[in-house]
Amino acid sequence: MTARICVSILPKTIPAALRLIEKAEVAHADFIEVRLDCLEDCLENHRGLADLAAHGKTPKIATDRASRKETEQRQMLLNAAKSGFEYVDAELSTPQLKSLVKELKALGAKPIVSFHKFDGSLSSSELNSILEREISSGADVCKIVTTAKRIEDNLTLLNFTSVASNKTKLVCFCMGDLGKVSRLLSPLFGGFFTFASLERGSETASGQITIQEMKAAYKLLG
Repeated sequence: MTARICVSILPKTIPAALRLIEKAEVAHADFIEVRLDCLEDCLENHRGLADLAAHGKTPKIATDRASRKETEQRQMLLNAAKSGFEYVDAELSTPQLKSLVKELKALGAKPIVSFHKFDGSLSSSELNSILEREISSGADVCKIVTTAKRIEDNLTLLNFTSVASNKTKLVCFCMGDLGKVSRLLSPLFGGFFTFASLERGSETASGQITIQEMKAAYKLLG
């Protein structure tokens, strides 16, 4: 089974983003998530987004976790799709999500619908309920991420991933220091890909491992 790795970057400027994309390609990332949170000029700067989408050959995911007005965030995601990003990430809680997913697909992007729980884990029934909502939204890729408070929380997510990945493309693991086990092993249980940082100090979420560390671990696991 192929373990695909998505490197997540959080640039402050377009030139910085272009440099980070190049570094991620050198590290042989399978996907690159471009976090648009700090790229304020991208709301109006379609050319900047298009430059990011076209830079290099690795498929790119546009994600915006900034606390913007609802209309601004929607426009940012639609602009990313118009600019050529292969994937666009939208939160499950997004108002009028189904219509946004339809618009993203019409523009040629594959929607990733995400759910994050930053304060703990979820039961199997809760995970299934969230997954069904994501699937019914029309998502091409479903993402469910919780936070490990104990090492056993990883097992819940890995067991869920092994079954649920037969229904849809699924990204699913635990955040936090205790969640590193599921971050690493999720693709081996059927996860579509997992997330890594480009290097230490550039993590975009708690518990991220560097792509070099992940690749070394996969080599060790055979």
